[in-house]
Amino acid sequence: MRRLGVRVPLSPPLRALVSSSDRTAAQATHCDAFMRFGLFLGTEYPARRSMVARVDSLIEQVRLARDLRFDCALAGQHYLSYPVQILQPTPLLGRLAAEAGDMRLGTGIVLLPLQHPVDMAEQVATLDQITGGRFIFGTGLGYEREEFEAFGLEVSDRVGRFEESLALMKRLWTEDEVHFEGEHFTLHTRPSSWPLQKPYPPVWIAANGHGPVRRAARLGDVWFANPHARFSTLAEQMDIYEAALAEYGTDRPGDVVVSREVFVAESSAEAVRVARPALHERYRVYSVQGQDEQLPPGDRFESEFDALAADRFVLGDPQQCIEEIRRYEELGFNLFIIDYHWLDLDDATALNTLRLFGERVMPAFR
Repeated sequence: MRRLGVRVPLSPPLRALVSSSDRTAAQATHCDAFMRFGLFLGTEYPARRSMVARVDSLIEQVRLARDLRFDCALAGQHYLSYPVQILQPTPLLGRLAAEAGDMRLGTGIVLLPLQHPVDMAEQVATLDQITGGRFIFGTGLGYEREEFEAFGLEVSDRVGRFEESLALMKRLWTEDEVHFEGEHFTLHTRPSSWPLQKPYPPVWIAANGHGPVRRAARLGDVWFANPHARFSTLAEQMDIYEAALAEYGTDRPGDVVVSREVFVAESSAEAVRVARPALHERYRVYSVQGQDEQLPPGDRFESEFDALAADRFVLGDPQQCIEEIRRYEELGFNLFIIDYHWLDLDDATALNTLRLFGERVMPAFR
């Protein structure tokens, strides 16, 4: 049994390099030295409210994260999310690139089955050029039926569309001529837009279930471990990932990434007091949407906060958060993404916990 750190109290900068081989070697060396940290940007906001204030807050948070030496910042994607509005990642990341300094920027995640691979390949190439070769393409299947229906697509086709799209995008990034005939896409063309990183930016594949974890290893891309599974599930999936890498003869990527809900305060009681209502509501909505159905059997979103938080969230004072993150480091993750700016959390509180995390938690890993 791996050492257990302090859990949630239940009582009251690596610059991405142009050369892929150099980048991989540099990341591997860097990752052996210490855990790195990224942030998941809170791009959700109540519908019909002006997003101007939220965009201004995100700019301020990215500037702070840059100064605190976070490794990367990510923006997610959903459509038709009423009663919530969500900023789309491509234009947002283009704006934030001017503020990010040496931080990497990325999607966390793009719903690739809903996209056309030609459009997505050129958007990624453009963002990689804008960021000076510091872009990460995080992607996944998606799960909300309403989104697929709105695009005239079947949820049952999502795996096939995902794998074809990713294969075609990689060819568009690396070949002078592309001749591709698949079940979903056919293309005969000469690409005209390439990313700065060679052969292409890091690809992170979000995986909730055991099968998708194996898929990430088979495709040779980074496994982006989901933020909702229990620690015990992630431990099992890490074993699955390592075994699949060996089975497929795939080198271990420089990044092995996990995201967690995180809130740090001066005391554990204060952290739980602030985080409880926001996270309880977030996971109630996730349960209604069926997001926990994507997880392995038995790993569901319970209604009681204490049961939901146990072995899943990182909440507490700085020392408690350090101890909890050590568990993920020992498990084999070397890039830890904090999700800290939830829908019901005001901008000032989010900025404060980000600062506290950067000043009081991150130095313990350097």
